[in-house]
Amino acid sequence: MYENEKKSERIDDLLSHNLRIIQSDEVFSFSMDAVLLARFAGIPLQRGKILDLCTGNGVVPILLTTRTKASIEGIEIQPRLADMARRSVSLNGLEDAIEIREGDLRELVQITGHGAYDAITVNPPYMPLNGSDIKLNPHQAIARHEVNCTLEEVIQACSRLVRNGGKVSMVHRPQRLAEIISLMRSYSLEPKRIRFVHPRIHMEANMVLIEAMRDGKPEVRLLPPLIVYQEDGNYTQEIREIYGEVSKEDSV
Repeated sequence: MYENEKKSERIDDLLSHNLRIIQSDEVFSFSMDAVLLARFAGIPLQRGKILDLCTGNGVVPILLTTRTKASIEGIEIQPRLADMARRSVSLNGLEDAIEIREGDLRELVQITGHGAYDAITVNPPYMPLNGSDIKLNPHQAIARHEVNCTLEEVIQACSRLVRNGGKVSMVHRPQRLAEIISLMRSYSLEPKRIRFVHPRIHMEANMVLIEAMRDGKPEVRLLPPLIVYQEDGNYTQEIREIYGEVSKEDSV
């Protein structure tokens, strides 16, 4: 299956964790937003169940295994990508830690029941559907645009699937933050932590990380901004730590 499409694939090293990931520029390649989400997310460290929605090639679940011993699931609606994710999990020998489901996140609650997960991560399609989407590769269109699920449907699914007091972590575009907060609150997800990501210190944010709690009390923390590049074009110390280029001890 997918033998012709596999010709476009490559296997890349995944940061400095001795992990590897199957990628394809024609189908799906992870970017910094997935890495930052995996680092930002509030997750149980020893026990519990974690779910990654819109999992793509499985990059977030694979990265989460470096932080937790909890069981992790990922769900992906595209059969091609779900297959890539399963093979990436197998490539790293993580079959006992990660389960990849192929399916529609809007229907998952019918299988798992309400409140089945302690924590949920999601890197959803950023762009509302518009007429230009048909010009994209179908795989890319679904990953980037709200073809198969809207932002509201993603947040509704999170609310149904996470337990009371559980956490939902999302990465998205700052332009939609007001909409995200409004929708989260309408589905009983109370924003708790927000962090803006800026390409450079004097530039506007181009990503936002947001964590909400199911049925939490109204109280939100705005964390210090995360700056990606120094003025010389190199990664900042914090980004280098996230990518594993230096140890935390080196930054003290």
